[in-house]
Amino acid sequence: MWLTGWSDLYAVLVVGLACYLTVVVLLRATGKRTLTKLNAFDFVVTVSIGSLLATGVLDPGTSWAAVATGILLLVVAQWVMAKVTSTWPRSRWFVTAEPTLVVRDGKLLQDALRRSRVAPSEVLQAVRTSGSGSLASVAAVTLEPDGSLSVIPKDSLGDGSALADVPGMSDEVPDVAGLPQPDDGHA
Repeated sequence: MWLTGWSDLYAVLVVGLACYLTVVVLLRATGKRTLTKLNAFDFVVTVSIGSLLATGVLDPGTSWAAVATGILLLVVAQWVMAKVTSTWPRSRWFVTAEPTLVVRDGKLLQDALRRSRVAPSEVLQAVRTSGSGSLASVAAVTLEPDGSLSVIPKDSLGDGSALADVPGMSDEVPDVAGLPQPDDGHA
């Protein structure tokens, strides 16, 4: 059936616009953190907000208030989780994976690549994108919690403090105040 009546379309337009504006207002009110690269919790919140928005737009039996309350609940939960993980860094393990070292001193770490399901060609692409022409010029490549690859050239390594939370590198770099130290399995 193409159209059951203009009132259905009118309801979709009005509720859809109200839901859209609600999402925009809530996301703006909660800050940039809500829209950053996704960890597991952020992904769940994003998908759930999309589902609630779709339900509010397409299901005439669902009120705007119910959709807005559901979205508010998710945005507040995301804000609380961000606050908890920034206040108590050791709580980050619950929502954020730790970075994984996939290249060290120009050598691909095959076990880490396999465990992380990263192809060597993806690492090579990241190295090229960083402006390096050779793995030999790379001190480290890490698979970040958001899925991106970070390339640290040897000539930019400095004291290596940016790698303080990376298992496999943290034993060689200075402690950085406030960062949880990774478990390298050397306990």
